[in-house]
Amino acid sequence: MGDRLALQGSLFDDGPAEGAVRTRASFRRDYLTRGAWVDVCPGWLASADETYRALLRDVPWQAEQRQMWDTVVDVPRLLCFYGEDDPLPHDSLVEAKAALDTRYAATLGRYAGSGPEQFATAGLCLYRDGRDSVAWHGDRIGRSRTIDTLVAIVSLGSRRDLMLRPRGGGTSRRYPLGHGDLVVMGGSAQRTWEHCVPKTARDVGPRISVQFRPRGVR
Repeated sequence: MGDRLALQGSLFDDGPAEGAVRTRASFRRDYLTRGAWVDVCPGWLASADETYRALLRDVPWQAEQRQMWDTVVDVPRLLCFYGEDDPLPHDSLVEAKAALDTRYAATLGRYAGSGPEQFATAGLCLYRDGRDSVAWHGDRIGRSRTIDTLVAIVSLGSRRDLMLRPRGGGTSRRYPLGHGDLVVMGGSAQRTWEHCVPKTARDVGPRISVQFRPRGVR
């Protein structure tokens, strides 16, 4: 993946040794429209430096292609997916998932409608530079097409914008996500809003996005 990716971890100072997650980090909730909301917690992952370097090095990143109209195009980012039975690629992600399961246990259970539930899968994306992106979309494959759900995203590496807008059009919101930041989209956010990571002309380094989702949500 080149020297630039390998060197990027050295841009960040190691945080305090308090476990993978900052237990006293401050959460802010933004209420959107039509029952959607977003939680934001800057600097939530205390072990961001070590985790970032390890994921760059150890994750089997894959380049994918997708059919678009009459042509096959490269997906503008590298990907790796960890299913329910797959071990996560770093201990800090195991701890982060456990912390999210605890914090959002009541919400996960209420959305599932069938008692306790946890985050089940982790999708990883590597944005190599400002040319990599993800287009407007909602995670509406599976049960999230019809019921509320949670999607938790841990951001590592260079700062990139997560944009949200009402589905069907409307004023967008910008969430600049930096190294170790957490954002959680809840309520109807996947059905009634869309999100994207736009391309940027700025000279930015790599960014890794870790997306935790409950069972049956893609």
